[in-house]
This record gives sequence, C-alpha cells and structure tokens, in this order.
Amino acid sequence: MKKFAASIALLMVSLTFAFGQTTTDTISMKKKSGGFEFYQGENRLTMNQLIMTIKPNEQAYSQIKSAQANYTFALVLSYAGGFMVGYPIGTAIGGGDPNWLLAGIGASLIVFSIPLSQSFNTKAKQAIDTYNRGLQTSSSLERSELKFSISENGIGLVLRF
Repeated sequence: MKKFAASIALLMVSLTFAFGQTTTDTISMKKKSGGFEFYQGENRLTMNQLIMTIKPNEQAYSQIKSAQANYTFALVLSYAGGFMVGYPIGTAIGGGDPNWLLAGIGASLIVFSIPLSQSFNTKAKQAIDTYNRGLQTSSSLERSELKFSISENGIGLVLRF
C-alpha cells in the first residue's frame, strides 16, 4: 500500500509541473526612451524571438507581421533621412557648400517615419493582446497547491484546492 501511495504522490507532483502555459508565458511591452521592449516573464525578447513566440497564434502572427513591415519601412526611412540631413550639415561644418535641398528631403523622410513607428506600436500592442487572450489558463490550477508538510501527525503531502 505504501508503494501505491508513493507512486500516486509522485504522479501528482510530476503533473503539477507538466502544464506548459503559466502566467509568465504572457508577453508585455515596456516603454523605453527610443520605443518599446518586449518581455515574456522576465526575459527580454528581440523582434525575431517575439515573432517566433507569437507564431502559433495565427491572428496574432498576422498582426505582428504587419507591425514588423511598418517597423522595417519606418527604420529605412529614418536612417535614410538621418543621412540626408547629416551629410549637408557635415559639409557645412567642414567648410564646403551644403545641399540644403537634400537636408529638407531628409527631414521630410524623418517626419514621415514617425506615424509609421506609431503604427508599429499600435499593431504590436494589438498582436500581443491577441496572443495573451489566446493563452489558456486553468483557474483550478491557480487555486490548488501540493506541498510537502510536517505536522503533529507526521510527514506527508498536503493537497489544498
């Protein structure tokens, strides 16, 4: 009988850790100075890791791919605009004849990239919310506990639910 009780207790303990999704599986966005960072629990996710994490949820995956397209386009425009503004400024500092038309076009590219970046933030937040809503949590798991306990009656496992 002791072997049977021990095997049941071992089975219950191993099943407690077998559930894959916990509250740390949710993804969150945290604002930083240059934009947002993505976290799953305490782990920081890069954009590629975020996409691979969200991939099983088809709706969230399509939303994050759309957000990534906006992010990439905004990044290209802002870098090109920054170069187009910086080159004439560097020429002026160096004593040459700067092309201010080029700087104006670069500034307009930078201004155009701002709404694209904001669109990325909105779409990424929607994708993360969709993903987090899709996570299945079990309310009975959150309320039940299995602990090893010592009491006046002896040593044993205590299951509270």
